[in-house]
Amino acid sequence: MLKGSIVALVTPFKNGQVDQDKLKELVEFQIKNGTNGILPCGTTGESPTLSHDEHNLVVETCIQAANGRVPVMAGTGSNSTSEAVALTKHAAEAGADAALIVSPYYNKPTQKGLYLHFKEIADNVDIPIILYNIAGRTAVNIEPDTIAKLAKDCKNIIGVKEASGSLGQMQAIKQLCPDSFLMFSGDDNLTLPVLSIGGVGVISVLANIVPADIAKVIEYYNNGQIKEAQTLHYKLLPLVKAMFVETNPTPVKKAMELLGLCSAELRLPLCAMAEENVATVKAALKDYGLNSSNVMVKEAA
Repeated sequence: MLKGSIVALVTPFKNGQVDQDKLKELVEFQIKNGTNGILPCGTTGESPTLSHDEHNLVVETCIQAANGRVPVMAGTGSNSTSEAVALTKHAAEAGADAALIVSPYYNKPTQKGLYLHFKEIADNVDIPIILYNIAGRTAVNIEPDTIAKLAKDCKNIIGVKEASGSLGQMQAIKQLCPDSFLMFSGDDNLTLPVLSIGGVGVISVLANIVPADIAKVIEYYNNGQIKEAQTLHYKLLPLVKAMFVETNPTPVKKAMELLGLCSAELRLPLCAMAEENVATVKAALKDYGLNSSNVMVKEAA
């Protein structure tokens, strides 16, 4: 059930508040354009600056809007284990299909601490859990041996979103874990390479603006249309680069505003993009052939 292109959905704001109506529209846009799953409250969803009430509201709204048509994987991680347990319990009770749990940031726990953190969460919920490994944001890497031990000891830890950028590490995880353990790329530019080593998909920032094309890369690959997958992959790369010209989700939110999808409003400490970087985003959208009049159609039709 959890595979393909899962969008790491932005959280739209309006005058400082979560824009529920726009959030529902974004979920609908994703489903109509072939996205295989919705991830609210990830890094791209600005989860660190959502209050607990807002976090729960965003998860509930996405579950209601998806209405069972695609799975919803709720971001429920925290650097406080008890807080992560509470957020994950709420997601399970609200009807989420899975939870994505980032490694604890700032604390810099040992591998034993990481193991105990994730095990504590897994022991307190029945919902399937995907680990989220992104040392660039958290200052700590979940080592392959630790992931393998968690996969062995916790029946509901079923996969990992790997954003280490290391294909070597990802291959080590695939070797150490059961064949059924799911590997998602955490980087849009590595989707195709991760598929080639046994990955099942991507948890994607870029899918916020080109959902059909991200899903199509994976569909092509799974159908054995490798050349077509490669061609689309390389077409997407300049757009990927533009979406990370500043800290995510700043550029993708600006792109979405330019395409008429939602406001670019952010919460501090994130702030509006530098003008030269806005120009980079505009140029990338133009080169890709994206504008507000065509974004609602399936780009890879």
